Amino acid sequence: MPDETPINPAAPATPGTPPESPSPTAMPEPGTRFDIGEEFGTAKRNLPPAKIVLIGLVIVVVVATVVSIVQRAKPQGAGSIDNVTAAEVPNQNMMLVAVNVTLHNTGNKPIWIHTIKATLKTDSGEFSDEPGSAVDFDRYFQAFPVLKEHAEPALLPETKILPGGEARGTVIVSFPVTQDAFDKRKSISVVVQPYDQPVPIVLTK
Repeated sequence: MPDETPINPAAPATPGTPPESPSPTAMPEPGTRFDIGEEFGTAKRNLPPAKIVLIGLVIVVVVATVVSIVQRAKPQGAGSIDNVTAAEVPNQNMMLVAVNVTLHNTGNKPIWIHTIKATLKTDSGEFSDEPGSAVDFDRYFQAFPVLKEHAEPALLPETKILPGGEARGTVIVSFPVTQDAFDKRKSISVVVQPYDQPVPIVLTK
């Protein structure tokens, strides 16, 4: 038999030469780029233009202002100071003052007088007092007859005034001023605070 051609074995690796390592598999190119900014959006993309926001805010402020003006509390009444009579208390630097007032109920429900206060404004300051009790009127009139000249029945707390109605009466108060200071007064006011009303009725003369 003819000799078979021997198969040469693989040449042994040369000492010190590392074997060839297979080439690494290339990573595939990503198909879609992931952008977290696009995922969550931005103010520029999601919010309306600043001009529209500003216009909206202006409209809200205007509406709120109009509503507050329309709904602003107003006194449920009006009136006038009809007469002021004063008498000086000798040696006490004090004036007793009888003030006649008229109150009108301009609202659509009855009002009840809760408190009454008088205020005198002068060059030297402002003074306030609550009216004396009606039971003391006779004593005041006896001591100072001038106070009785134009006096009417006392205007009292708890007085009820029906819608469209009116109440008239006198309040007697005292102020720690001289006759001269009273005569040169800037103003005298009577403040009537009805029950369940946020704003008092202020009468000034």
